[in-house]
Amino acid sequence: MLITHDTRCALDTVVDLVNTAPDENGSDGLADVAALGDFVRSHDISDVGTLGERDLNTVRDIRGRFAEVFAAPDPRTAAALINELVAAAGTTPRLTDHDGYDWHVHYFAPGASVADHLAADCGMALAFFVVAGEEERLRRCEAPDCRRAFVDLSRNRSRRYCDSRTCGNRLHVAAYRARRKEAAG
Repeated sequence: MLITHDTRCALDTVVDLVNTAPDENGSDGLADVAALGDFVRSHDISDVGTLGERDLNTVRDIRGRFAEVFAAPDPRTAAALINELVAAAGTTPRLTDHDGYDWHVHYFAPGASVADHLAADCGMALAFFVVAGEEERLRRCEAPDCRRAFVDLSRNRSRRYCDSRTCGNRLHVAAYRARRKEAAG
């Protein structure tokens, strides 16, 4: 599956957005408007004006809806969720070459809110996976103490953990120690 630069950026953004949801400690990665501003800047989200509480609330809402896409049991459910997100954003596809990037497509209308921007661009990136029959690549980490979202871009669709150096390694070490303990009897 060919993934363009802007689609990859949108995928990274939607994964990071979903992963800002409150964790078991109740810590929210979008705790306030300042955190939303940091998120917008760190993901180079263009055409965003002054952010306020309303932006924060609507972004939190679409974050939850994107989380549902990652939890969708089948392509039809994922497609329905994505369709709702993209339609509500009022998509307006247009070609642009801003900020030194080559030509690419923005799906949000000029002057759109940050929530509509995210819903349109990120929703379309996820839509490409459903269209390609690759929605199973939209996953949650299999580590029992982690449920972070990620997109499995491995060739054979075998990635199981959000980060093999943390979650994957931690589980492999735990399994190794359990085998050693059992062998020692």
